[in-house]
Amino acid sequence: MPIKKILVVDDSPTERFALIEFLSKQGFSVVTADNGEEGVIKAKTELPDLILMDVVMPGINGYQATRTISREEATRHIPIIMTTSKDAETDKIWGMRQGAFDYMTKPLNMDELLQKIQAIN
Repeated sequence: MPIKKILVVDDSPTERFALIEFLSKQGFSVVTADNGEEGVIKAKTELPDLILMDVVMPGINGYQATRTISREEATRHIPIIMTTSKDAETDKIWGMRQGAFDYMTKPLNMDELLQKIQAIN
């Protein structure tokens, strides 16, 4: 299934804006959520083709949101790429155990992100 709609879940307005700008220019439709709880809700209502999930957020963090999305029947088919400043190997392993498809550390390399999105297609 080709990726057309991407949900960006990040509590940083700067990160959301940068991703909206970049992804929109690449032809993707972008939906945003500014915390994990809203991300889970939008994953269910919007049914995006891909989710870019920050980890460190108030309330439900990215690990918890990823675990919820990846285990629910309606959303478990949606690939999630974790995008975070947490760069320890244990953080990456934990993210993948929660159901993430891939893991990238910030600052994001946009060319690498695009390659990962194309690889999912």
